[in-house]
Amino acid sequence: MTEPLAAAATPTCDRLRAAGEWNPNWEPFYRLDPDWTEAFMAMGLKPMLAGVLDPKVIEFIAIAVDASCTHLYAPGVRRHIRKALALGATQREIAAVLQLTSVLGIHTMSLAAPILHEELAARETATPQS
Repeated sequence: MTEPLAAAATPTCDRLRAAGEWNPNWEPFYRLDPDWTEAFMAMGLKPMLAGVLDPKVIEFIAIAVDASCTHLYAPGVRRHIRKALALGATQREIAAVLQLTSVLGIHTMSLAAPILHEELAARETATPQS
């Protein structure tokens, strides 16, 4: 295991670890550059800690990010669902978040369906009709 380049001060990363909210997938880039990782984590947490959004809304957003097709991080989904429930979220609210998040996958069809139509049309014009 590679050690961090220097003994950088990483209070945000340390706080995430202590709270059990450290994603082990972050460890490789933490070891590569602890200063960058600390800055990135602090930037990402700032909106959550600012108090602008209701804590339940923050959990809904975190559920959506972790459940999104580009992330798919089940431990985070579980952790944020637990937190949302503890904050009074209902099953219907969390289901709505998941339903909205599932729409991200529609991009597969919106990209590929027109290409399929184009390729079918090109094939039809290239193939002599009998």
